[in-house]
Amino acid sequence: MKTNEKQSQLDTVRTGYAQIAEQEGSCCGGGACCGPTVAPDELAERIGYSAEEIAELPEGANMGLSCGNPGAIASLKLSEVVIDLGSGGGFDVFLAGPKVGATGRVIGIDMTPEMLAKARRNTESYTQSTGLDNVEFRLGEIEHIPVADASADVVMSNCVLNLSPDQAQVWREIARVLKPGGRAAISDLALLQPLPGDVAEMAEALIGCIAGAALVEDVERMAREAGLEDVRIEKKGGYIEALGDDPLVQKITDHLPAGTTPSDYITSLLITARRP
Repeated sequence: MKTNEKQSQLDTVRTGYAQIAEQEGSCCGGGACCGPTVAPDELAERIGYSAEEIAELPEGANMGLSCGNPGAIASLKLSEVVIDLGSGGGFDVFLAGPKVGATGRVIGIDMTPEMLAKARRNTESYTQSTGLDNVEFRLGEIEHIPVADASADVVMSNCVLNLSPDQAQVWREIARVLKPGGRAAISDLALLQPLPGDVAEMAEALIGCIAGAALVEDVERMAREAGLEDVRIEKKGGYIEALGDDPLVQKITDHLPAGTTPSDYITSLLITARRP
């Protein structure tokens, strides 16, 4: 992808998620992101979060933008430094904070100022309810993570890598910021087979975490080529069904070959890997 095409894709995503951040009470509208017709808390439970976890979050932190639960595979420990790529309203950051405790740190990275502002507003509520001052949010692109080399024990991300126009570069950045022995815990959408061209070109499908998804085998290849090892990928079926009566899913279905469904093309992944 050429530089101007990459920038165009980033601009499209940034604009879409700025609109999502400014909406109240729901992740999005007009089929502009993942899961627009399912209540955020209901979707989170369908994809692996507990009602107890969700209830502890600051109001508005869960925006219905997840496609899995990376915290469930991250095995977070006290005192660890965690980076969350594409942190949005702070959903996974606020869940990770109590797990690393007062001596740990969770850093959320997001390229959308409106998302960053929302997450920072939520921080006060998080601190009041937990007594912890161990989370922060930084403006930045996941292709150029604004943290030092070898500074993180864990890098997490939830349904964000597919939005990048240079996913191989994101994996290299993950490897760069991890400490030796550090680990990645990623939830993302991927393709079982290439999408038809007209679906891949839909702007709403890009913002909706689908058009930019890589093939499953390419995800593993990029992680390994970045220098990570012990790469393990678990396909999690049922994500498309969890979205319910979603207008974006219906629009994609209308553009697929007869006899096929979105689930024939799209799957949720849980990815773990380790820096040597």
